[in-house]
Amino acid sequence: MTTQPSYDPDAVELTSIGRPPADTETVEERLRRLEEERNRLQAMLDKDRPLHPYQVELLKLQQHLEAEQIPMIVLFEGRDAAGKGGTIRRVLRFMNEKRARVVALGKPTERQRTQWYFQRYVEHFPAGGEVVLFDRSWYNRALVEPVFGFCTKSEYRDFLRGVVGFEKDLVRQGTVLVKLYFSVDKPTQARRFERRRNDPLRQWKLSEIDMQAQELWDAFTDMKHRMLERTSTALAPWTIIRSSSKPKARLNTMKVILNAVDYAGRDPSLDFTPDPEIVVSGTEELMRMDRERDQLGVPRL
Repeated sequence: MTTQPSYDPDAVELTSIGRPPADTETVEERLRRLEEERNRLQAMLDKDRPLHPYQVELLKLQQHLEAEQIPMIVLFEGRDAAGKGGTIRRVLRFMNEKRARVVALGKPTERQRTQWYFQRYVEHFPAGGEVVLFDRSWYNRALVEPVFGFCTKSEYRDFLRGVVGFEKDLVRQGTVLVKLYFSVDKPTQARRFERRRNDPLRQWKLSEIDMQAQELWDAFTDMKHRMLERTSTALAPWTIIRSSSKPKARLNTMKVILNAVDYAGRDPSLDFTPDPEIVVSGTEELMRMDRERDQLGVPRL
C-alpha cells in the first residue's frame, strides 16, 4: 500500500500568526485569534487533501523520467491571477527539488534583447530526467508583450512563424512538452485582484500590469485566440484549464501532467480522467470563443 506524503507545513502561506500581538490585545482576544488561524490552516489542509494521491503519482512520474533519462517541460500560461503559481507550488511540493524546478524569468536584459528570442529560455531547459515548469514562457511574445506594447509587430509575427517549428524539434528530440493555459473569467480575476489589493501578504503580487489587465481584457482575448489558432499542433497541443475554481484546477492539472507520460507503477484505483468541465483542448476552446463572438455579433479574427 502506497504511503501518502504528509502535508508540508513550510509550504503554507505566511499568516498573521507569526506577528506579535498588539499591546492592547487581551489574552482572550489572542486565544480567539489563534483559534481562528488554526481553523483557517486546517481548512487549507483539508482543501489540499484530495491532491495527495496524485502528488504520490507525480513522484512515480519523476522516478520514471529519471530512469529513462527523459526531459519534461510544462508551460503555465494564462491571464494574471488565473491560479498558475498556486498550482505550480502544489505540483512541485513533494518532488525531488534536485531534478524538478520552476523557472519564472523577468524582463530581458539589453544583451538578451539582441539574442535569438528563444535563447534565454533554452538556457533553462531540462537535461534527461529533469522536469522544468515555466511560470510564463516564450509565449510572453504571443500574449503579454503584444498587448502591452513590449514587442514590435514584426517581432510578434516572427515569433508566430518560428515557434511551431521550434517546438516540433523539441518534441522530436525526446522532450515531453505540456502546454497549459489557465482560463479565468473576468469577474473572478477582478475579485482576486481586489483580494491582493486588500491583503498585505498578497500585495506584492499586484503589479502595474495587473492594474491594467481588466481594461485590456478584450485585447488579451484576441491574442489568446490567435495563439491557440496558430500554435496548437498535433505534436504540441494546448490544453485549457478552467481555473475559476482553484482546487479543481490544481487537481486536474496534475491529471493532465500525469497522463502525458506512460510511467510505471500507476495506481489503478485512482481516476486519471480529467473533468471535461475543467479541462478542454485548444481546439474546443477556439470553437467556444468563435461561438461567443457570433452570439455577440463580433467579427471573427
